[in-house]
Amino acid sequence: MIYTVTLNPSVDYIVHVEDFIVGGLNRSKYDTKYPGGKGINVSRLLNRHHVPSKALGFVGGFTGEYIKSFLKQERLETAFSEVKEDTRINVKLKTGDETEINGQGPSITNEDFNTFLEQFSALKEEDIVVLAGSIPSSLP
Repeated sequence: MIYTVTLNPSVDYIVHVEDFIVGGLNRSKYDTKYPGGKGINVSRLLNRHHVPSKALGFVGGFTGEYIKSFLKQERLETAFSEVKEDTRINVKLKTGDETEINGQGPSITNEDFNTFLEQFSALKEEDIVVLAGSIPSSLP
C-alpha cells in the first residue's frame, strides 16, 4: 500500500477575478474549492491512474469534513486523524498574476500526534510512505 501524508492539509479556495482593483469592490468571475496539500494531491493523482493509496494527516472542523467528503466522492481511501480546530483554508486569487493567502492550520497536540504515529506500527516492509507538504507550526 502507498500511504500519503499531508500533515497540514487545506481547502484551496480558488477565486478568478477579472480587472482586480486593490481597495475596491471586486466580483469573482467564478470560484472553485478543492482539498489541498501535496500528499493529498499525490493520492488524487495515483487514484486517476488506478493505483490505490491511503491519505493520512490531520483534519478538523467543517473544512476537514469537506476534505473527507470530497475524497470519498473520488473513492479515495483515507485515515485522517481528527483534531479540534478547523483545517486551514488557502485562498488563491487568480487575476493575471496569482496571489496566495495560506492559512496557518490547526494546533496539533502531543496526543493528536501520538495517535497519528500509531498508524505506522501496522506498516509492512513493502509499504511506501510519501511525506509531502508543509508541517503545522505546532509540530517539531
